[in-house]
Amino acid sequence: MKLSKFKFDLPSGLISLYPAENRDESRLMVVHKDTGKIEHKIFKDVIEYFDEGDIMVMNDTKVFPARLYGNKEKTGAEIEVFLMRELNPEMNLWDVLVDPARKIRVGNKLFFGDGELVAEVIDNTTSRGRTIRFLFDGSQEEFYKTIDILGETPLPRTIPRPVEPEDRERFQTIFAKHIGAVAAPTAGLHFTKQLMKRFEIKGVDVTYITLHIGLGTFRAVDVEDLTKHKMDSENFRVGEETVQVVNAVNENKKKVCAVGTTSMRALESAVSANGKLKPAAGWTDKFIFPEYDFKICNAMITNFQLPVSTLLMMAAAFGGYELIMDIYQLAIKEKYKFFSYGDALLII
Repeated sequence: MKLSKFKFDLPSGLISLYPAENRDESRLMVVHKDTGKIEHKIFKDVIEYFDEGDIMVMNDTKVFPARLYGNKEKTGAEIEVFLMRELNPEMNLWDVLVDPARKIRVGNKLFFGDGELVAEVIDNTTSRGRTIRFLFDGSQEEFYKTIDILGETPLPRTIPRPVEPEDRERFQTIFAKHIGAVAAPTAGLHFTKQLMKRFEIKGVDVTYITLHIGLGTFRAVDVEDLTKHKMDSENFRVGEETVQVVNAVNENKKKVCAVGTTSMRALESAVSANGKLKPAAGWTDKFIFPEYDFKICNAMITNFQLPVSTLLMMAAAFGGYELIMDIYQLAIKEKYKFFSYGDALLII
């Protein structure tokens, strides 16, 4: 499969700058992949497509305010540091992106806030990448509290507006639990407590995996031959309880729905030799694109994604390339909203 097959013209006005006023009232397109039938709904209608004994698998990662603004020692030059991943909690080592990169060199000290947080640059990784060590004497909990105070919600740059206070709550799922993501599992943003309660009453189970989303999810694919693309690794966990309930639902031939591409990646990274789900934890760089044989899920919820993104490629692998690309053209025609704060697609 070639990268160019995932190019399409997306009017910039269809990239949603803000979420729907109510989480579960964004638009929902439903596509039945066996028949090609398409329906236009509101997200809260998603419950109509699930029955007692089905299960939703959601990503309970929690976004932290990963974008920091500070100053260089001596010169006072303003710098931006984007926390990518924690390398060593005991030593407070992090992989970060810095801007402007040309001004940030090994040995520089960086100050944030009124000096509540200080970091030292200890290595170069990529053109904009650095490894830094925070000089912080408190506990990890105290460190994250400081980050929470000083950091900014890491809205993707594709959403071209300043971050607003409301983003701290809206760029987070209502079931976020485990800190570690620099981007939200956006399909999960549509769920409300009321909708979750309706699923419970109907007998549709919910279970959770954890996959800490990194910026690699949004990194541009720069090779035409997709077999040569290397995904950035992301930390994930699929626990024993989830394994048991998902395997039981599959044995009963009911629906297993991955809520988001990140849930799907985690599940497909935890498949045993006999095609069943197994407990797993660690790092995954799994890249899913057409043609791919999905082992666990027979339903998937995802947002409308950007052209040539790995997220679109996974949707095309699950729904079928021709059908999904046709649906995207229909979504443009019908003015569905795209990307993190956009509308949703249910593939069943």
